[in-house]
Amino acid sequence: MRSPQVKRVVLITLDGVGVGALPDAHNFGDEGANTLLHVAQRCGGLNLPNLEKLGLGNILQLPGVAPQKEAGAACGSMQELSIGKDTTTGHWELTGVIQSEPLPTHPQGFPEEIIQAFERETGLRPLGNRAASGTDILRELGEEHLRSGRPIVYTSADSVFQIAAHEEVIPVERLYEICRIARRILNPYRVGRVIARPFSGTCAEDFCRTSRRHDFSLPPTSSTVLDLLVDSGLPVFGVGKIRDIFAGQGITDYVYSESNADGMAKTLAALGKVQRGLVFTNLVDFDMLFGHRLDPEGFGAALEEFDRWLPQLMDRLEPHDLLLITADHGCDPTTAGTDHSREHIPVLAWHRQQKPGVDLGVRESFADVAATIAEWFDLEFGVGKSFCSRLLIG
Repeated sequence: MRSPQVKRVVLITLDGVGVGALPDAHNFGDEGANTLLHVAQRCGGLNLPNLEKLGLGNILQLPGVAPQKEAGAACGSMQELSIGKDTTTGHWELTGVIQSEPLPTHPQGFPEEIIQAFERETGLRPLGNRAASGTDILRELGEEHLRSGRPIVYTSADSVFQIAAHEEVIPVERLYEICRIARRILNPYRVGRVIARPFSGTCAEDFCRTSRRHDFSLPPTSSTVLDLLVDSGLPVFGVGKIRDIFAGQGITDYVYSESNADGMAKTLAALGKVQRGLVFTNLVDFDMLFGHRLDPEGFGAALEEFDRWLPQLMDRLEPHDLLLITADHGCDPTTAGTDHSREHIPVLAWHRQQKPGVDLGVRESFADVAATIAEWFDLEFGVGKSFCSRLLIG
């Protein structure tokens, strides 16, 4: 039994960092997607020496990142069993919830019954109600919103109901209240997330979304490994949008972040609070700032920033702490569209006594992460296949 010694697991999700199209990617319009490879190619190679040592280049051939004969981490990739390619579905599967049916999307806008309920309960008639890029719809409807005070409602290829409002027209706390009302309306329809999208600026040319985005998620449809940890008396500390993704379920404490750099700093701070348990971090800039905005160079620079920070984290980890680095889906910035891409995700697992050169292969489900976390704490979880035994000194 290792549980008296085990202290923590640190699970970091690099949001949108996929490593190659899944076999069924053509069903999602994503055939040929490969976020990490295409970013590296567009950047003329990536400078990721720390991830290279861990074995990132063993997962796929990556310009600038050489494979290692004896990689410092156990490394591999994972397939998504759930039907979908969004943040909610990916994170839920990482924690052991597999969706046999996709969360519904509304590419033609939301049904009139939903919009009528929204108007009735908020007293506001929305603008928009169509699928659109967040930046595009601010250019199109932002000035009308300033004149009318009507919130902008829009969606994307994901299961999301997004509400944009200028911070000086609808104050942020009021926007959050409106989103909570929408969340109640949408629960029976299984819409994955309601997202508050506050913005600032004076005209279409300078409208800019602020950092006070907030997600209001559908609760997980079954128990997660997070629930298991909490029920076993172990804390789960969420950094970034983790609490929102799980609607607070299975989270004992949390802190929001404003950027990757802020999220990384708050992850280190969390280690001072969590002596035993899980620190679960989402770094969203890869997806939000660079994947959706088709900026491979910015994406590459963000990866290099993460790589430079990584030794600070590893230096803080103790002998019985486990570090897991993975993703939730792809978001290939070199494709024609701005949506997520259905891809494999990487997995790197490291601790101070890690046996070198361990190839985890292609895992059948993201849920193998959940099973591994459970076994690391000597707990039983019925979803996924743990690779915990591969992480010990041979």
